[in-house]
Amino acid sequence: MNKFGRTNGFAGVREGKIVDRSLDIAFPMTVLYPAASAERPDRLGPYALELARGAEPAEGRFPLAILSHGTGGSPLVYRTLARHLARNGFVVGMPEHPYNNRNDNSLEGTARNLAYRPRHLRMAIDWVFGQDAFRGKLVPDAVSVIGHSMGGYTALAAAGGLPRAFPHETPDGTPQAIEVTPDPRIRSLVLLAPASVWFRDEGALRAVDLPILMLDAERDPYTPPFHAQIVVNGVADPRKVHYRTIENAGHFSFLSPFPESMAVPGFLPAQDPPGFDRERFHERLQAEVLAFLAAQYE
Repeated sequence: MNKFGRTNGFAGVREGKIVDRSLDIAFPMTVLYPAASAERPDRLGPYALELARGAEPAEGRFPLAILSHGTGGSPLVYRTLARHLARNGFVVGMPEHPYNNRNDNSLEGTARNLAYRPRHLRMAIDWVFGQDAFRGKLVPDAVSVIGHSMGGYTALAAAGGLPRAFPHETPDGTPQAIEVTPDPRIRSLVLLAPASVWFRDEGALRAVDLPILMLDAERDPYTPPFHAQIVVNGVADPRKVHYRTIENAGHFSFLSPFPESMAVPGFLPAQDPPGFDRERFHERLQAEVLAFLAAQYE
């Protein structure tokens, strides 16, 4: 038993599609959750992982965490963190953001992407709560969002941030406020090397008033530390932000360690600064994220 229910240390997996009728598309959704039966060797995309596919959820009610991936990325590159949370009492939803993923990145750098991402995150929350398999299995109105890089933007926007697009991102070449409907079910955020420059306006993050764990990377050329400072200086109460910089880490160090066949010099997401041990770091990262999220329900 843990504080949420009866967990056996097993993670189940279910996959589905979320329908966005306004765009006439369906996008992939993967859910990892505390499972009632044992894991077996399985695969998530190209990755080997032990999971209990299609298993019944464990007994109890569990908090929901939604994981928002980086631009041009995939939710599956955070699979080990998601599984660790699922093994320890969290339901973890991992949507693939339409038109901003590794298979189709056609809206990268556009105002439309800035608007779609938080809306699709909200749809992902609705989808999990609406699944028969999780009916009665979720803590009501209590959601955490974990966002890496552009996923950090997504988390802040969904939690009440007021983003503004840059001129190069808009059709007419002028700055544009992005309309986002905040989701009041979001209770906490985990921001990993967050991209935050769209919240540069005075007061843009003032409505974000919840606990935040924020980690950035010392050697990150994509979201260097000034991105984190926008968050610390902009949220309603900086005392709710638990922030630190990971020494010698790079932007992609927050991604799950890749198998040896993929960890080749030409594959940028698998690269870390010299001397950085991603395997060891992820052991600490998993423990830190779990402890932070669990503390929100004590």
